[in-house]
Amino acid sequence: MTYQPQHAGRGPTSWIVDALLWVLAIAGAVCIALVILAYTMGITLMMFSTGSMSPTIPAGSVAIVQEGPASEIEVGDVVTVDRGDLLPVTHRVTSVEPGAVDDQRIITMRGDANEQDDPQPYPVETVRTVLFSIPGLANVIVWFGDPLVLGGITIAMALLVGWAFWPKQERSRPAALAGAEQ
Repeated sequence: MTYQPQHAGRGPTSWIVDALLWVLAIAGAVCIALVILAYTMGITLMMFSTGSMSPTIPAGSVAIVQEGPASEIEVGDVVTVDRGDLLPVTHRVTSVEPGAVDDQRIITMRGDANEQDDPQPYPVETVRTVLFSIPGLANVIVWFGDPLVLGGITIAMALLVGWAFWPKQERSRPAALAGAEQ
């Protein structure tokens, strides 16, 4: 009996599926590493639905922001501040004043597309500084959040994994070849 490697007789579809599984495995590992880094470094995503920071950060962009102490804020920084029950606001800092306590700062901000500063100053102890932004990415994230898209991706991945691990049947050999090997 002769040795035949497992990959002998595999078709191009099998190679494509293997390559796709490797790409997905690597992408999954990268995602896990990014989540761990984001968590440990205080990095989050901010999606922009308005154009108040245009043209610097147009509507539909996603900004990568990092949380830090308010004591490090400087005029000209683009930061995100929380506003209680309202959505956070991301604008450019126009002034920084000391707050009631050592760690607190009172900042005024203005969107790049706005003509006036925001109506009220913001007392903050921490802010999220914009590291960079990616225009148009918010629309992609929203699309991936659609239940039909998520369901379709889940079904496709389940089928791909099931197909990859499905037991393969050996092909029967003609009797003449089987007898010759003995």
